[in-house]
Order: sequence, then C-alpha cells, then structure tokens
Amino acid sequence: MRVFSIDDGSFRLDGAEFRVLSGALHYFRVHPEQWGHRLAMLRAMGLNTVETYVPWNLHEPSPGEFRRLEELGAFLDAAAAEGLLAIVRPGPYICAEWDNGGLPAWLTGRPRTSDPEYLAHVDRYLDQVLPPVTERQITRGGNVIMVQVENEYGSYGTDHAYLRHLADGLVARGVEVPLFTSDGAADHYLTGGTIPGVLATVNFGSEPEQAFAALRAHRPDDPLFCMEFWCGWFDHWGQQHVTRDPRDAADTLERILAAGASVNIYMAHGGSNPGTRAGANRAGDQPDGAWRPTVTSYDYDAPIDERGAPTEKFWLFREVLSRYTEDLPDVPETPPLLPPATLHPAGTVPLRQAMDVLARPEVVSPVPPTFEELGLEHGLVLYRTTVPGPREPHPLTLREVRDRAHVYVDGRLAAVVERDADDRPQPVAGGFATVEVLVESMGRTNYGPLLGERKGLLGGVLHRLQYLHGYAVRALPLEDVSGLTFEPGTAGEPPAFFLTTLEVAEPADTFLALPGWGKGYVWINGVLLGRYWDRGPQRTLYVPAPLLRAGTNEIVHLELDRAGSALELRETPDLGT
Repeated sequence: MRVFSIDDGSFRLDGAEFRVLSGALHYFRVHPEQWGHRLAMLRAMGLNTVETYVPWNLHEPSPGEFRRLEELGAFLDAAAAEGLLAIVRPGPYICAEWDNGGLPAWLTGRPRTSDPEYLAHVDRYLDQVLPPVTERQITRGGNVIMVQVENEYGSYGTDHAYLRHLADGLVARGVEVPLFTSDGAADHYLTGGTIPGVLATVNFGSEPEQAFAALRAHRPDDPLFCMEFWCGWFDHWGQQHVTRDPRDAADTLERILAAGASVNIYMAHGGSNPGTRAGANRAGDQPDGAWRPTVTSYDYDAPIDERGAPTEKFWLFREVLSRYTEDLPDVPETPPLLPPATLHPAGTVPLRQAMDVLARPEVVSPVPPTFEELGLEHGLVLYRTTVPGPREPHPLTLREVRDRAHVYVDGRLAAVVERDADDRPQPVAGGFATVEVLVESMGRTNYGPLLGERKGLLGGVLHRLQYLHGYAVRALPLEDVSGLTFEPGTAGEPPAFFLTTLEVAEPADTFLALPGWGKGYVWINGVLLGRYWDRGPQRTLYVPAPLLRAGTNEIVHLELDRAGSALELRETPDLGT
C-alpha cells in the first residue's frame, strides 16, 4: 500500500525520501480524450506528479444541482495509468483565472468565511465532489498524495476558524493524505492563510531564495514546497500577449530544486478556458484597478503549449529535471493538424429572431434585474424600457454596465457602452421612445477582495437625472444553440448568428481565425468553444480534434459588432505580440 507522509521535515513515499516534481494540468481545460497525451507529456518532461484544481461552479451550476462529478475521478485514473501521482485542490476557491475563482455565481454575496450559510453550501459541495474519489484515489494507497485545504486564502482574509472547518471536514470525509495551504511568499499572506498542523506552501515566479526564506520564518520545520512556480502568465483582452524567456524560467526552476524544495510547475500545460469560463483580474492586483477580462486561451506560455506540443521551455525544463529523476520516457508525438482552409458562412439568423428560440420567457420588473437574479451565469440579457413624454431630449446614462452593452433607441443602434468607460448615447427625446440595452457579460474577477461581482445593467438607466422604470427582460443563455434554423445567405447584419460548414476526412486539431469579424462566440458541433474579439491579443481559437467528426461539421458563431466575409483554419496559433 502506497503511503505518502511528512516526517522529520521531509516528504516520504513508502518510507523513502521523496521529492515532489509536479506539473499543473486542469482536467476541465483539456478535452478528456486528450488527457492521456497531455499526462504522458508531463512524464516525458521529467515530472512524477500532476496537480489539478476542482472548479465548484462547473460541478454545481445551481444550488443542489450537480453535474460532471465523474470527471475528477476519471482524470486521476488517467494520471495513475501514466504512472503519475496527483495533488488535488478542491477549492472551494481556486482562482486559476477561472470565472469568479471557481465560486458559483449564485453564491454572490456570501463571503469566504465561517459564515454558517456559506459553510452549509461548501459542505454540500464537498459532500458531493469528494466521495466519488476518496475511497479509490485519496485514501492511503491511491495515487493522490496531497489535498489542499483552501487556495491563497491569505490574499483574501484571516478567518482561521473557516480554514479549520475545511481541514477538519476533509479529514471527516476520509482524506487521509497530508493537507496543505498555498499562499504568496510574504508575511501577510502566510499569517492570513495558514493554520497549525497543516503544511504551508508558497507560490511565486522568481527569486526562490527570498520566497523560501519567508516560508522558513513562519514554518522552520516544514519541507520546502513551491506549490505554484509561475513559469509563464495569462493574457487579458486588449492587453499585450505575455511571455517569459525560457532560459530565465529554467534557471528559476533549477534554483528551486537546488534549494532542496519540491515544486509544482504552474502551468505545465494550460489548455483553454472553454465556453464562458475565463475569469478577470484587476490591474496591479488592486481592488480599484482596471477590470481586465481574460482571453479564451490558457496557453500560459507553458512548456507544453495549448495543443500539447513541446516548446523550447519544455526542452529546457526536461534538461533540468533529468538531473533529479531517472529513466525519462520518450516524448510523445504531437497530434496532427488539419490543412489550412478558407470557409464562408452559408446561413444566418438575426439575434432578435434567435431569441424567440433560445431566450428564456420574458420577465417584467420595475428595475433591471441582474444576471444572478435571472439565474443566468453568463450570456446576454436584453432590457427594454421606454422614455415617457413629452419632454426635452436628454442624454441617457447607464449607471454601471457589467460588462458591455449595445444601446438601441427605437430599434437603431445608438451606442456601444463598455464597463468603466465614459461612453453614453446621444440625447434621446421623450414621447415614449423605446430604449433597449443588450448586455453581454464577461469574466468575473477571480482574485482578491472583489470576488462575487454581479453582472447586468447595475444601477439602471437615467434620462438626465431621472431613473427609467418598468423593464421587459429576456435572458439568453449561450450553452445550447442547437434549435436555430439558419436562412441561406450571409446578408444578415450583426448582431446575428452565422452558420459555416466544414468537411473533414479525419478529425485533427486546428486553429480557427475570424479575420474581419468583431466580437462574439464560436460553437463547434454544438459545443461553445469560447469568445473571440478583434482587439486581441488572441486572434485564433484552438479547436481540439475530439470536437470534430469525419464528414460535415457545423461551425456557428454569434457576431455582435461587425460582420466579416470568411473564417480561416490555420496551422499555427496567433496569441498576439
């Protein structure tokens, strides 16, 4: 029976000293049919362990409704089949540049504390997500060697009773392997996020000597562990593509290992933010910093790129890790790609017509309800109201848009208003002018004190200094667009859905580009791939081969701003500069 333990300030596996050489790979960011290849790439890089988060909002989309619980156990089985140990980080909060840091949108307003109502939700979640894997993989003898209590709690709060509740709850649910916390390498992080009797680990991207000195000051007897070695970084819409010099990253990895520490490379393989799951951050990690939504790609400039290919960073890391491991396996072949192609849409359906099929029933409210009040995690909401009259023309003011709005007056586009911008429509006369505001949500902040932000038309609409009241509201989820009937031709003006067909002899990976188009969403054979936006930096979407089938494939995209003429399949990604 395999036993992982902490003894005399060191890790031990079956009684022998053991160094954890781990890499982050999130099962929810990689298609299940590709898990095996990506895990084999981790082994080939020289790692003996894989680490994954567990996103609460993926598994409990509404209170008491659970789905996809089998995926964590299946992923851990796949890791074991590749000879990898595993580290599991079940939340409740994960950050991870994932929408709302993994916390469900319906939980908005409940803090990460020992608040009884919040704890009741947490306990219900853990009661569901852990039992399918506890007996098989997380008790002694399975391939899971460590389980996290909470993630970077020192970046959020100081409620140690909350952390103790989580730790005791994991033990009570049968977790027998060592527990740990992970935080930034500074006093305020470590005092807020750690509790006695639970291993403390640190997260950083550089200067390992300083980080480990900070950890040693708080935990002189714990084995050193960098739970997140940030070897790359993520991107935000409208910002530059972020990369890190591979040699600099390899040098930092070497220094971590030279210190005698264990490491988890974050990310070893990033994958993608599927659908509407990408989160958002605040510039400078400041509560009042500019809101910056994360792109669809989570390539992360990782050593294994978004489609599973080795990068220069991979080969340099493999060289470093070869000095700390034995018998490196051969590097798996990278899966093939479809040939380049230009595709032209063959059908269209205006968004207003599509809403008759896809939108939820109309709701009437004196003030505009939020997405959360409508039970909508992400998507579009159309708010309709009127300006009474007769009266003088006055500007419309949208108090707070979360996150982007198309404003129509009597059916004509008057303005596109973005969050934190000072744009506003031109003066609008009274006389029962119809005002419609189509609001699109994007990522919720995933780090810091502003978790749990609401989406929609917050604060309402002002005509001069007067609130407009009385709204008819239609919520449009984006998970399923299969009910649409497309009209032949491509003459439709945005906002509209467009249909493009793709003939494939044998499925393979590809990169989809939408040159000339503005902003929107893409579905491949009914699966929402993610968002695109012409402001970049990302300009191609990775399409994994398992989403395609031999024969005819359907590509549907919703364009909100500006119609182009064609779509392109490319052999190389364009993540920006």
